[in-house]
Amino acid sequence: MIKLIIDAANENIFLMIIDNKDIYNISHENNQTNYEKLMILINEFLKSKRLEINSISAIYVNRGPGSFAGMRNSLSTIKAVHVTKKIDYYCFSFKDFANENDIKYENIPNLCNKFNIKKNLIKPAYIS
Repeated sequence: MIKLIIDAANENIFLMIIDNKDIYNISHENNQTNYEKLMILINEFLKSKRLEINSISAIYVNRGPGSFAGMRNSLSTIKAVHVTKKIDYYCFSFKDFANENDIKYENIPNLCNKFNIKKNLIKPAYIS
């Protein structure tokens, strides 16, 4: 099972691929240009690892708190991927895991299972 983690709520747009025991990540400047081409960035990252969007089994996207524009674009992009490719997604917040120590991106799928984060549900947490 190949998992994709997306976090555009912070200073950088962060992408991580978890392919069994292999973990790859990349980050991009968090700006309007990169928001508008988020799907291009995702596809280029997948291509660099010889993967395609169809090989992804689940996507985990940070729903905040953080940058409104980053969350809006990442959530809408992933919702579109779900509708077109039928890939399940999980919207997490680091606040969901408040009682955990040393939270790492590579642990997000296991933490979503542990804390029963529901799939295909978007409830953004914005900072105003």
